[in-house]
Amino acid sequence: MYVDILLGLQWGDEGKGKIVDHLADKYDVIARFQGGPNAGHTLVIDGVKTILHTVPSGILHERPMNVIGNGVVIDPVTLRKEIEQLTAKGVDVNKRLFISKKAHLILPTHKILDAASEAAKGQSKIGSTLRGISPTYMDKTGRNGLRVGDTISPDFKTLYERVKEKHLHLLKIYDFEYSLTDIEQTWFDAVDFLKSLNLIDSEYFLNNALSNGKTILAEGAQGTMLDIDFGTYPYVTSSNTITSGACNGLGIAPTKIKEVIGIAKAYCTRVGSGPFPTELDNDMGERLRQIGSEFGATTGRPRRTGWIDLPALKYAVMINGVTQIAMTKADVLNDFEVIEACTQYEVDGKRSSEIPYDLCNTTITPIYEKLAGWKTDLRNFSNYDDLPETFLGYLNFVEETLGVDVSMISTGPEREKLVFKKAFESVG
Repeated sequence: MYVDILLGLQWGDEGKGKIVDHLADKYDVIARFQGGPNAGHTLVIDGVKTILHTVPSGILHERPMNVIGNGVVIDPVTLRKEIEQLTAKGVDVNKRLFISKKAHLILPTHKILDAASEAAKGQSKIGSTLRGISPTYMDKTGRNGLRVGDTISPDFKTLYERVKEKHLHLLKIYDFEYSLTDIEQTWFDAVDFLKSLNLIDSEYFLNNALSNGKTILAEGAQGTMLDIDFGTYPYVTSSNTITSGACNGLGIAPTKIKEVIGIAKAYCTRVGSGPFPTELDNDMGERLRQIGSEFGATTGRPRRTGWIDLPALKYAVMINGVTQIAMTKADVLNDFEVIEACTQYEVDGKRSSEIPYDLCNTTITPIYEKLAGWKTDLRNFSNYDDLPETFLGYLNFVEETLGVDVSMISTGPEREKLVFKKAFESVG
């Protein structure tokens, strides 16, 4: 029938998991299309927190099937732990989860290479989560990778040893201590567990679903500004996090895409190194961090914080073809007297609404517009028309700048804390 895409518009950590979880029952299939266990999607249901790293965020619902697509890289150890935690909560994972045979595997030596490479960069660290993501994607594009489907081959051990030896040779260029013995056995045990799951030819699975009138929600990880091509290179992730990545990462045609739902916080955050034009490295930034509990779901690292960056958001809307926006963490700004929004950059004495080619080596001064805060607890509202006028003024300002409607507003971490704009009540 059709595919809707849901993805992040900033530097990740926008709250995608909660929005997917809320919308999941409206779709027949939820499908992850890129990234790996460097992602962390946090769901809060009846006060219980669940953090997902690889499994799609629809897994807690009865209706949708959940697919890990070919564009995802999978660490069998992390996936096994995640599934065991879900099973302990009573989730029937075997019934709801399907894994692409074409998804690539993260090997123990990928993690070691990741750590060794990051340590060698010194002060120029990218801010890797050290999950082995980048080396795995490098093997994928270098045509050396192992895929999920390889695990059922009688030659799997031989294939593994071949890739492992290549990695061990590469590690000789680093002054880095490591031990493979324990983690390698744990990895092979997890591979045996992986083989017991539903392994599928996901491109056929998904396209057959579409042919049979089913709806699919494609779930992205990270955010647009971390895209390998269009993000703040080289401080980016190793995959395409944007709309086109869903086609490559699931094997679906662009003509099947209907809605593109972009997720953005009411302010900005970033984990790790890299340019961040509106960063508040001061008491205001710390206030945002503490109120918003801005610590990475995957790494636990404090997130960098700043005011909303509208030029970057407008760029993300353009790149992705966004048709509607879900704004998250608006409630974090409940008690602010004044809220600022970056509307332009000053670069070499000139003002511009466009992102420079190289944010890393370009001096940018953000130009802000001050807006009145709403000084009201948004968690008390469930209807769009009842929202405070000052908050609606903030939304209108964002919508007019971006040229896209804000169709959903998250007013708290819980599943039910979501307000829909009337014109966009029926999503999916």
